[in-house]
Amino acid sequence: MSRTAVVVYNLGGPDSPEAVQPFLFNLFNDPLILRQIAPVRWLLAKLISSRRAPIAKEIYAQIGGRSPIREQTQAQIDALEGALKTAGDFKVFMAMRYWHPFADECLDDVIAYQPDEIVLLPLYPQFSTTTTESFLRVWRSHANRKDVKIPTTSICCYPKENGFIETVAELTKASIDAAGGVSANPKVLFSAHGIPKKFVETGDPYQSHIEMTVDAIVEKLAIPDLDTVICYQSRVGPVEWLKPYTDHVISKFAAEGRAIIVVPVAFVSEHSETMVELDIEYRELALKSGASTYVRTPTAGNRDTFIAGLAALVKNSIGVNTVVSAEGSRICDQSCVSCPLG
Repeated sequence: MSRTAVVVYNLGGPDSPEAVQPFLFNLFNDPLILRQIAPVRWLLAKLISSRRAPIAKEIYAQIGGRSPIREQTQAQIDALEGALKTAGDFKVFMAMRYWHPFADECLDDVIAYQPDEIVLLPLYPQFSTTTTESFLRVWRSHANRKDVKIPTTSICCYPKENGFIETVAELTKASIDAAGGVSANPKVLFSAHGIPKKFVETGDPYQSHIEMTVDAIVEKLAIPDLDTVICYQSRVGPVEWLKPYTDHVISKFAAEGRAIIVVPVAFVSEHSETMVELDIEYRELALKSGASTYVRTPTAGNRDTFIAGLAALVKNSIGVNTVVSAEGSRICDQSCVSCPLG
């Protein structure tokens, strides 16, 4: 029986207050985040990370001084290994883009396992050059440097994967019920991490993937006259990001006395953007602005239906040895935008 290494990867996060500044430097020194020539990017990354570190430390202090994303990811890995147990010889590994375990550390573990095939599985349902492509560039660089010849398949995205959509829809329905049901006329905000607008204008399919995800969730909910909006959070810097901004939307509809429900659609695990930005900062904003209630929908985490969807993606990708979407094609968003990695 062939052995398959599944590499589950995510953004990563600092595991101590001392790790905050180097984590931020790694983030801003990414050429797909700060799109400047290397010397300028390095200097800007040093400047930005040193200035933002004190603020970021205060943010992480509200959730224990560190990011919970590694533990969250490990729980997802454990669940995924369980779901793959009867399908063959699979071992699931963790890799993070900006903090430990880095891609090169993970690759060493994968090589030691001696698999016949590698499957790269993002914990980003929607493709973006700033997330999935950024990781894959680094992975390929390390694989080339170490002369790794193991056949490798990369699952680029799964914005409409049924297990993911069903999980988020069920969680959203529970949030609607908690807010008083549809009769309470809640405003449902599908909030995604933003990216600069110019990235989308130059071909990044992320916004279209977010829209596909939300359309699929709303269709799955099948609630007539549900009042929804897509919005974007976590912007930084002076450039224009994807709009509307989540905080602006909250302020507007909270002022009407509406119940506010926020559903994170680009995150599948909890971290500072959900536990601080959404749970603390935006909750306070909503209630101060006049919202009748504020409910934040949990992320998919390691819920069975979501994990079963990930397991299906992995099993369907075996032997493909290329970049694939959730439906096994070379199309990043399953029929609209050609995969930028293809």
